[in-house]
Amino acid sequence: MVVNVGNTGNVARAAAGTWGVAERYREFSWRRARGRSAAHEELSARIGQDPELCDLLSGSLPAGAGQQPDLLLAAVRYLDGPHAELGPRGDVAYGRWREWTVRHWDEVRAVIMQRTARSDEPARCATLLPLLARLPQPLALLEVGASAGLCLYPERYRYRYDGDVDGGNRGGPREDAPRGGALLAEVGPPESPLVLECRTGGAADALPVPGRLPRIAWRAGIDLDPLDPVADADDLRWLQALVWPGDGARAARLAAAVEAVRPVPRPRMVRGDLLHELPSLAAEAPPGATLVVFHSEVLSGLSPARREEFAHLVRSLLRGRPGGGHWISQEHHTLTPWLTAPAPRAPHPRDTPLLTLALDERPVALTGPHGELLHRLPASAPEPGTEPGTGTEPGTGTGTGTGTESAADA
Repeated sequence: MVVNVGNTGNVARAAAGTWGVAERYREFSWRRARGRSAAHEELSARIGQDPELCDLLSGSLPAGAGQQPDLLLAAVRYLDGPHAELGPRGDVAYGRWREWTVRHWDEVRAVIMQRTARSDEPARCATLLPLLARLPQPLALLEVGASAGLCLYPERYRYRYDGDVDGGNRGGPREDAPRGGALLAEVGPPESPLVLECRTGGAADALPVPGRLPRIAWRAGIDLDPLDPVADADDLRWLQALVWPGDGARAARLAAAVEAVRPVPRPRMVRGDLLHELPSLAAEAPPGATLVVFHSEVLSGLSPARREEFAHLVRSLLRGRPGGGHWISQEHHTLTPWLTAPAPRAPHPRDTPLLTLALDERPVALTGPHGELLHRLPASAPEPGTEPGTGTEPGTGTGTGTGTESAADA
């Protein structure tokens, strides 16, 4: 299909729509891609300076999630567009990428309309494990925004926790901090094809790391577009397309995680809106297991009002469940106003975009978006005399109180 990009969309709203899309790509280049993917940084910046292409995007894609830069960039990679592996670099390569995208716009748009930009990062299990291992066992895991459900298998992976995250006395860890340090713990099946490495620090480097794996009795997830990369090669291809060019480590983690979960049954996955599906799915959790509702980088897809509605729903579900349950969130602090969040660092292009890990609405750590670091907050330091298994109830009182540790010990 040949598209006249200069005449796409409604003329009355074209200028405002085009400007909004262009600004979104420029922000993506500066805020998200800079320092993480040189290819995506350059490509999204070029799109942001291309008014004709931005006019095509604003006129033929629905506002909001449909215009996410991640979706367009992944869709072209998914369809084997030019420079799919390393991304277009330079004027000539961008011209080739742009010409192919416009010429194949019907196919590109169809992928964008069918898929979501929700990737799956199994490495986040490394930051979740210290909390999960200390809750009353066995667990019933329910992930909101589960994508492919790879984070529902924490016991299938092997973990290495290293100490000495730099920056513990300067407001938080930095992405350019020296890597490596003393090995604090190694846990998980030695035969696992996926080994996750996590640097720990903060609160005088006293963060307890897990010495055991959680026992999972039930696992389920909710997503607008649940994927099955084990049984569906097309779903796996989409997840691979969402990995940014040049990020070979993340591509390798995805492949290893799929192999790690291949021998075991798939979790219960429900397609739909999280607010609508959560109550009925939570009701399926077996009564003898500790229900854990958890999510990572999901709330950015909700309006502020729906975030508050979601928080109220989770509180109500856990309070109404016999024996209670627990809520683990891993989100940017601006998306969880109900938390007493740590003071954020001033934005810096080389800073890691840290998330706040919270148990039952109590912040316990700052984490890397890909599970690469776990920086304990001073407020989460253990209280004197608190030991595992004392029955101290974490957070806001939604916990079961059946032998769990305090959130301070997580």
